[in-house]
Parts: sequence; structure tokens; C-alpha cells
Amino acid sequence: MKKWFWIVLVLSLCAGPALAQDAGKGNPTVVIKTNKGVIEAVLYKDKAPITVDNFMKYVEAGFYTGTIFHRVIPDFMIQGGGFNRYFTQKPTRPPIKNEAANGLKNERGTLAMARTSVVDSATAQFFINLKNNDMLNHGARDYGYAVFGKVTTGMDAVDAIAGVPTGSQGPFDSDVPRSAVIIESIRVK
Repeated sequence: MKKWFWIVLVLSLCAGPALAQDAGKGNPTVVIKTNKGVIEAVLYKDKAPITVDNFMKYVEAGFYTGTIFHRVIPDFMIQGGGFNRYFTQKPTRPPIKNEAANGLKNERGTLAMARTSVVDSATAQFFINLKNNDMLNHGARDYGYAVFGKVTTGMDAVDAIAGVPTGSQGPFDSDVPRSAVIIESIRVK
């Protein structure tokens, strides 16, 4: 009996110590359903409490339903959560404090808040990094972009979005998917 206990313990530690640790800290998981597939991500409430609280308020209100990934740049990131498929920007809550100094890095598969050139300007739009984007980290060139989560399953869907043909549409000169990439819903798992 003790032998099986140790085998299970070792396997569980090897299989996912980071995910087990994240769950132990009360970090929520969200399911992002898109027309290109499903993405699950853990949100680091322990490291980015203001950002996660803000994001969760939008999730709970159903804000993201019907929004699009309006900016897709292969080998960089995919950005969405602010416009509907007709490029109408949705009204948002007030901007939040930038938590880019939380120690989390803009690495492949991480979620971060989009913002303007103003440090504390993030509202609802977020992006998923397609590669390690060190230049977006705190102190690399400016205050940085706050990472608040990481994809746990569904990077195939993220990569599918990254591979869609893009061009000029709506108010944007480039990088807009030619066929809408729709966020059908985001919910807590």
C-alpha cells in the first residue's frame, strides 16, 4: 500500500507540479471558446490580483461573448476582447493599475493585458503570446505588459488563430483576420 502511495505521489509531482501549485493558490481556470477551438488558461490571482479581478468581472458579465481577435501577428501574439465582428468597440470599465512588475514574463502561451502607451491604461483587451516576447516584460523597454495567466490546454487553437490570413479591415491598416475569429464565450471552469 505504501509503495503505491509513493508511486502516485511521485507521478503527480512529475506530471504537473506547476498546475498543482497554481490550483493550491486559488488561481481560477477559464475556458475561452472560439470558432477556432477551445483554450483553457489558469489566471494568476496570486501574482496579478488587480488584473485577474478586472478580467473576471468582464467574464462574469459576459462581456467577451461575441468579441473577436482583431489583431493577429504570427510569431508575436494574438489580441482580442474589445471589438465585435463589425469592429465596434465595446464600452469598458475604467483602466486598471499595470501589474507588469509582478515577476511573470511574456512567454509563449501567457495571457497579458493590452494597453496604450499610457502605463495604467488596460481595460478589457488581452493578448496571448505566441513566443517568448522579452521586449514586453517589465523594464525591458518601458514599464511592460502585465502577464496574468497561462494557457494550460488549447495551444493548438491559439496556433490555428495565429495562422489565419490577415489584412486591412475596419479601422485597422493590417493584421486583422480576413475571416472573423470570434470569442464565443469565456467562462470559469
